[in-house]
Amino acid sequence: MAVLNWKHHALIQSLLSRGPLKEKEFHSIFTGITGQNPGTHQEKFNDYLLKINRELSFVQLDLRACRDQYDGQVYYGVVNNVSDEQSKLGTRYSVPQIAFFKAIIEAIAQDVTAQGTISNIDALNIKLENQVLNSLGSQSQDGSLNVPAAFRNFTLSQKEKTLDQLVQDKWLCFTEDGNVGVGVRSILDLRSWFRNAEVPSCEVCNEAGLKAKLCPNEGCTVRIHQYCLKRRVCQRGVIVCPSCDTQWQYQPPKAEPIELEDEASGPTQSQPPSRSTQSQPPLRSRRKRQRLSQNDDAETAGCSSQAASQADSDMRRVTRSSARLR
Repeated sequence: MAVLNWKHHALIQSLLSRGPLKEKEFHSIFTGITGQNPGTHQEKFNDYLLKINRELSFVQLDLRACRDQYDGQVYYGVVNNVSDEQSKLGTRYSVPQIAFFKAIIEAIAQDVTAQGTISNIDALNIKLENQVLNSLGSQSQDGSLNVPAAFRNFTLSQKEKTLDQLVQDKWLCFTEDGNVGVGVRSILDLRSWFRNAEVPSCEVCNEAGLKAKLCPNEGCTVRIHQYCLKRRVCQRGVIVCPSCDTQWQYQPPKAEPIELEDEASGPTQSQPPSRSTQSQPPLRSRRKRQRLSQNDDAETAGCSSQAASQADSDMRRVTRSSARLR
């Protein structure tokens, strides 16, 4: 049986208290705790994660890695492996708020164009009555639908407030064009749900293709993440659909997705903001746009020998780490 020491505990606590962390941030914490760089001590890093997951499995938790489908960055987080009534008691979101979140996720997952987003207006116009119909099917004796008062009284301002809370807790995100997307916490936590919902997976990495490029052949259902597509171009020069042999055209994005500014006193990913936090301006007003790439030509080419070598090396490292986490 694996025995955890204070270093393992510190790594777990960093993820529990701060939520999903970017790979660079998590590696920095690992280096600060152990004095070893994961880039040069990959085996040691994997051993730490393996021991942590063996212990977390006893309480139905798991330390996982995933990629943000909007910018391709790797994140680490601790997730719950069980979805039951008891685990639902751990959330501070109300029943209408959970139904609102579920409706947004379902709308994004069911998008056949794989845009991975829903407009802010469409999100706020979601009717919670439909969630009651789908989940409860509750009807009165006269055949009308029994909608709980909490659902009927869920106002537009409450939806806006809930949307900001979900973004701050990393369940959802705001994309570069102002739409609502799936947050990294959802990508980590809802992996099984996406599979059960039969969301088409990426042909390269086999993860849910929520935000992906579709095969140019309209009769083909293959989809590939933007970052997976870029890696294929760097490795092979051209991409041919594995299903219909249609050649894909790759156009690199002109700008990287935006990020939300970190709040030093913000709540954890599992708790809604405190009253003092709620009084602050919405997150949408505090978003910042990352600077455009300074070398569009290099990005367009995307496949210089040095860049390809570095990308190949990075992916082998991430793949080994992710495989251990699963």
